[in-house]
Amino acid sequence: MDAKRWLLLGLALGLTGCQDLQSFVAPPQILGGGINSQFADEHPTLSSNGRYLAFASDRTYSRNIYLYDLQAKQFIDLPNLNRLNSSQDQPALSADGRYIAYVSTERGRPDVFVYDRTSGRSQLLTATIRGSVRSPSISGDGRTVAYQSSRLGQWHIELYDRGAQLNQTR
Repeated sequence: MDAKRWLLLGLALGLTGCQDLQSFVAPPQILGGGINSQFADEHPTLSSNGRYLAFASDRTYSRNIYLYDLQAKQFIDLPNLNRLNSSQDQPALSADGRYIAYVSTERGRPDVFVYDRTSGRSQLLTATIRGSVRSPSISGDGRTVAYQSSRLGQWHIELYDRGAQLNQTR
């Protein structure tokens, strides 16, 4: 971490009264301002209706996912998606932006999750996968998730049908 980031972090910790880095998660407006920032903003994805832009960024000193409403020109809060002590990366959006498929390391290794903005909860899809996962994508209705898995010793494409679970959360 360069000197400027440490200075910003020290200032933010002092202003918020936080005792350590783990309890500090600033909203993107404090450290970034808009869609682009001085930090690594990567993996942009648009909802097919053109309203929402999701991306991953290091702007709060850990890898998190952000959702930006292009019509309202503001960030949307994603409660319970970004977790301390882990990174969230590689978002993919359903057609209306309700569902976000993403990769998280909250279990100590990469896993694919789907976050429902209506309920504020995430569903783990790859609990039984041995190996690594990456590059999730999600169907327009949020029912099917495709991702890459190395569980057979090389990268393969996996499909996960959330049909039964999807009907329970609507």
